[in-house]
Amino acid sequence: MGEIIKEFFLEIVGKELCVFFCSMLPVIELRGAIPMAFALGLPWWQAYLISVLGNLLPVPFILLLINLVIKWMSSSKVTFFNKIANFLLKKVEKNRERIEKYSFWGLFLFVAIPLPMTGAWTGSLVAAVVGVKPLKAFLSVLLGVLLAGVIVTLIVYGGIGFLAWLL
Repeated sequence: MGEIIKEFFLEIVGKELCVFFCSMLPVIELRGAIPMAFALGLPWWQAYLISVLGNLLPVPFILLLINLVIKWMSSSKVTFFNKIANFLLKKVEKNRERIEKYSFWGLFLFVAIPLPMTGAWTGSLVAAVVGVKPLKAFLSVLLGVLLAGVIVTLIVYGGIGFLAWLL
C-alpha cells in the first residue's frame, strides 16, 4: 500500500506539487517542505520558491476568515469543534503579549524563526485574533516566511548538502 501512495505522489502528482502541498500544511510548512525537496532532488532555488509560495497561500484566508471560523467553532454543539477553538485561543493568548508589544517586527520574528509552531499559520492566527490589520499582518508574515525560507534552505542545502558531499 505504501508503494502505491509513494507512486501516486511522486509520479502522478509530481515532486514539485508534493513540496508545494507539504508547505501549505500547518506545523510542517516550509520547515518540512524544503528538506522534502532536498530529499526529492530538487535544486535549492526551486525548493525555496515552491515552499515559500505554498506556505504563503493560506495566509490571506487565515487572516480574513479565522475569526469567523473560531467564533463558529466556539458556538458549535460539537464538542470536538469547541476543543479546537479553545486550543487555538490558548495558542493566541500564549503569544499575544509578544505580538502586541512588538507589533510588525514581533510578528515578523515570530514567523521567521524556524522553530515548531512559529510559522505562517500560527503567526497569521495570532495576528488575526489580536486584531492586527490584515495588510500589515500579511506583509509581516511575508517577510518572516521569506527569511525562514532562507534560513531553512541554507541549513538543508548548505549544512546537509555539505555533509553529504564530504561522505
